[in-house]
Amino acid sequence: MKGPDFARGLRHTEYSLLLAAVLLLAAGAVSDSWWLLGVGAWALIAGGLIEMIYRP
Repeated sequence: MKGPDFARGLRHTEYSLLLAAVLLLAAGAVSDSWWLLGVGAWALIAGGLIEMIYRP
């Protein structure tokens, strides 16, 4: 199952999560919304975990 397509998919997922985290954290900071900050933090954590566990 692992191969170039698998690594490309993981890299795409990781970048998507990191982009979502940046956008959610910025929106949460601007609107002073704690739930947006929380969701952004969890997206950042998920992206970091993918980077640490699956190093293509």
